[in-house]
Amino acid sequence: MKKVGFLILSVFFLVSCGSSRVENDARATINGDWQLTDITYPGNDQNVQVSLLNDVPARCLEGSTWNFISNNNTGSFVNSGINCDSETEFFIWSIDGSNAAMGNYDLMFKPTNADHKSETGNQGYRINLTQLSGDQMTWEQTVSFEGKPFTIRMNFNK
Repeated sequence: MKKVGFLILSVFFLVSCGSSRVENDARATINGDWQLTDITYPGNDQNVQVSLLNDVPARCLEGSTWNFISNNNTGSFVNSGINCDSETEFFIWSIDGSNAAMGNYDLMFKPTNADHKSETGNQGYRINLTQLSGDQMTWEQTVSFEGKPFTIRMNFNK
């Protein structure tokens, strides 16, 4: 009976530590400078004008440079594009690995001011990390558009 209890406790311990390791690995991989190379809308052939991350037009985010600092979970990005403000935008971020056992984890993203203080309260974004490697990262978010699911895919290169 003691062996069964020990086995169950050991399995519970290993499972609870697993997602933390995945989150730490993802944080280390995200750390550094990235460029948002393109934004696509898989499965949608309509010509739509999309705004993201506090009403930034998607055309201004394409080509933008992003910096993720993993030791304090802060970061910034600078918009790109013609007729786009090239201000530096700041954010705090974290990795949610609650579904890591199934191979899924999300980026929690909250816009801030230059001092990394939130100006929106608890409002932020949950974005699915569908692909993350040493030099490529893909984010996906599915929203509702005209009553139907609409997927936004953001591709980054390091």
